[in-house]
Amino acid sequence: MSAYLPYQQRVVDEKKDLDERLERLTAFLASAEAANVPTQEQRRMNRQAMLMALLSDTLGERISNFKPQ
Repeated sequence: MSAYLPYQQRVVDEKKDLDERLERLTAFLASAEAANVPTQEQRRMNRQAMLMALLSDTLGERISNFKPQ
């Protein structure tokens, strides 16, 4: 049995998926290949990574406040 209610499990799953995508984006931005991307697109990708990190933090806060079931 899950320790979370269904809506809580969806938040946990969403954060896991988001963190995986953020990790891939961050790795790409740190790679030599990213230098081939136009500067404006690099800026947008960096902004996207920043916003994804903020969302991940927010989801983490929500999860940390879930009460055990």
